[in-house]
Amino acid sequence: MRKIILALPKGRILEDLKPFFKKINLEIESEFFNENSRKLIFSTSLDFLDVVKVRSFDVATFVKSGGADLGVCGLDVIKEFASPQILNILDLGIGKCRLSIAGKDSEDFDIVKKWQEKSHLRIATKYPKIASKYFYELGVQTEIIKLNGSIEIAVKLNLCDYILDLVSSGKTLQENNMTEVKTIFEVSSYLVVNRNSIKTNNTIINQVINIFDV
Repeated sequence: MRKIILALPKGRILEDLKPFFKKINLEIESEFFNENSRKLIFSTSLDFLDVVKVRSFDVATFVKSGGADLGVCGLDVIKEFASPQILNILDLGIGKCRLSIAGKDSEDFDIVKKWQEKSHLRIATKYPKIASKYFYELGVQTEIIKLNGSIEIAVKLNLCDYILDLVSSGKTLQENNMTEVKTIFEVSSYLVVNRNSIKTNNTIINQVINIFDV
């Protein structure tokens, strides 16, 4: 019987997962945490579970395609993919932040009314589907500019009117003389499962879910 594959994200969420793994007594081989390691698949203290380490958006890609049976990713990624193949099973309560719109405006006016009065807005983001859906529902015409990084600089260089991005402390926005003007939704990290995997490997996957559900 093949092992179940759990895809984990690099970066901030992985740091939050370290104490969480201690809490649920899940051990991953030490090489997993070595940034210079070229190993691709890592063993765990569960003999039926291996893990892989990929970019946060790639977690959803692997789970959607069935390359990984389970994964951990933020609600922002889940909503951007909006795939019926990805089931968000369990809110882990880690990696908390929010998906917000930010720009050069102050906070003391009705920002939505201002948007609706403009002919169109330019929005820079790595979440084009979320942005398009949000502004469409407001009745605001937008040009969505897809960026993968350095989102804040897009406003400074007049590439866009606003950005849609994750905000945690807001320090980066302050350092770039920007203001968080509208929160779209709160974000935390979820355990997600491939729809087909939970059918074909129901017993083992439910065992993993129960371990994570503390």
